[in-house]
Amino acid sequence: MTHHICFHGAESTGKSTLAPRLALRLGGLVVPEYGRTYAEANGTDLDDIDLLAIFDGHNAATREALAQDPDWLISDTDALMTQAWAIMLLGRRLPEIDQWNETADLYLVPAMDLEWQEDGTRLFGSDLARRQFMDVAIGELERRKLKWAWVRGGGDARLQSALAAIKAAGVG
Repeated sequence: MTHHICFHGAESTGKSTLAPRLALRLGGLVVPEYGRTYAEANGTDLDDIDLLAIFDGHNAATREALAQDPDWLISDTDALMTQAWAIMLLGRRLPEIDQWNETADLYLVPAMDLEWQEDGTRLFGSDLARRQFMDVAIGELERRKLKWAWVRGGGDARLQSALAAIKAAGVG
């Protein structure tokens, strides 16, 4: 049985750095953030068609990884973050994502305790927008009553925080 951990939350909180580190530590596979790849190729002026393409692309990558039957699967975001993007960018939910139910066993939410880093794909860099995005993201987890935990600290402390959260949640 695969234990599925997903990173979730606002931009520039270290999800894409932490996901491969956690996978390496646990001996698992990583599903990279498809939305970043999509935005790098197509720009950040995203509409519902783009967000649904991201949704489909990430789901396909997740299914491909799960087909390898890993002990651990670490996702650098999933459809719930795409829904958070829809709320932030479009001001509305996408029904296709509301119907999605392939959620992770545990969501790790890195705190906004790292400094903002612009990378060309990020849109919500002000403190207010960043906090709003985090609230929307957490709202997606709460709405579905999913298991989640904060991850805090920098560098190795952040990795240790993730490992402790997984242990405390009883996953694995």
